[in-house]
Amino acid sequence: MPPAAIELATLGHRIRHHRLAAGYTLDELGALTGVAGSQLSLIENGKREPKLSLLQEIARATGTEVADLLSAEPPNRRAALEIELERAQAGSVFRQLGIPPVKVTKGVSDETLESILGLHRELQRREREAIATPEEARRANTEQRLRMRERGNYLPDIERLAEKQLKAAGHVTGALTHRTVSIMAEQLGFELIYVNDLPHSARSVTDLENGRIYLPPASIPGGHGLRSMALQAMAHRLLGHERPNDYADFLQQRLEINYYAACCLMPETTSVAFLRQAKKDRNLAVEDFRDAFGVTHEAAGMRLTNLATEHLGIRLHFLRVDGSGAISRVYENDDLPLPVDVTGSVEGQVACRRFSARRAFSEQNRTTEHYQYTDTPAGTFWCSTQTGSTSEGDFSITVGVPFDDAKWFRGRETQERAESRCPEESCCRRPPADVAARWAGKAWPSARVHRHMFSPLPRGDFPGVDDTEVFAFLERHAGS
Repeated sequence: MPPAAIELATLGHRIRHHRLAAGYTLDELGALTGVAGSQLSLIENGKREPKLSLLQEIARATGTEVADLLSAEPPNRRAALEIELERAQAGSVFRQLGIPPVKVTKGVSDETLESILGLHRELQRREREAIATPEEARRANTEQRLRMRERGNYLPDIERLAEKQLKAAGHVTGALTHRTVSIMAEQLGFELIYVNDLPHSARSVTDLENGRIYLPPASIPGGHGLRSMALQAMAHRLLGHERPNDYADFLQQRLEINYYAACCLMPETTSVAFLRQAKKDRNLAVEDFRDAFGVTHEAAGMRLTNLATEHLGIRLHFLRVDGSGAISRVYENDDLPLPVDVTGSVEGQVACRRFSARRAFSEQNRTTEHYQYTDTPAGTFWCSTQTGSTSEGDFSITVGVPFDDAKWFRGRETQERAESRCPEESCCRRPPADVAARWAGKAWPSARVHRHMFSPLPRGDFPGVDDTEVFAFLERHAGS
């Protein structure tokens, strides 16, 4: 349940508590405050948000203070039980069961509520236990995603740092060249060296003693990845990173170095000027943003999330989805309904089959973007999706916005439309009843096992990196 809804539920309970304590019926309190009793009932049930002036009238009539009505604490034990049950029944773990929620009435005893809540707590405990192995990393990643959502995915200090470094290297406009990246490295006291024998668990290795940054010899066409990896390695030094203390620290460092690299490849000043003109022309497009700065479609889409809310006033979402439908990278601040597990994690969850991110895989011409409107329980969203392939399989990159902001984007005239009811299981996760009945007990598919399921991360000072392999690599190259 969204935070606003939880606050309204608590507020409603507190208003009801003070009304009953004062001995008023709904109609009696309504007469004193100038509203209908039916309207007060909606407020008490958390269905409507009252104006401040009405809260002041309710406080005056019941002999209390507005601050007391707005307290985040339930007014009594019964209210606390009802609110906890409401939250539990609105959560993804319960909703996935497809069981009708319990309607709480005066006749439902406290003991009954305690028993029902006990079942919910056990259900959630078992869900948490099922993902105990990666739990630390998943929770840290979720907390980081929510923090960035609050900030509009925008980090002004890193934006300014990147522009300062670019200016010092003489970069003014256009795509960032490998030569300029080398100059930026030299100004920090580093030499870029391309080698064939990097440790398999490392994307790059920085030799702090000898001032070298080792990179792989090849990357995707155009060398976008090499520029980004070099910039990320430099960012560790520029941002003063130390050895990470835990997964949360590790993930924060990864976010910051990726952000710095994006700021250098697509500088804020020129990027915002480009996007503002495109918005003015009602012709925003990820592919144009990508081509203007010589980066990948994914990099351009993700960079748009850094700048669109802060500078264009546009809320949006970004998804990278693999061919099986699993979400591998995500950002949203437009309330797109996303699948989540009990920890709140989205990565690894399967996107709705009706989403543009998955329907684009069925397009005959996958060299162009797929545009689509999708009706969801949270409203209608417009999306633009580009598909691609790697050695690991197909993937799609989606950038989307709420319906009202589609007017700024190319592709808004599309007639493609779909309806998603997820997380309701009947939307796309359960077969039609007649098909299920037809094949029940008559099929036995063999599941594909993902190899990484049983592969623990290497142990060492840096999560995910084999220190023994890295140090052996440095020994080989230190004297060369």
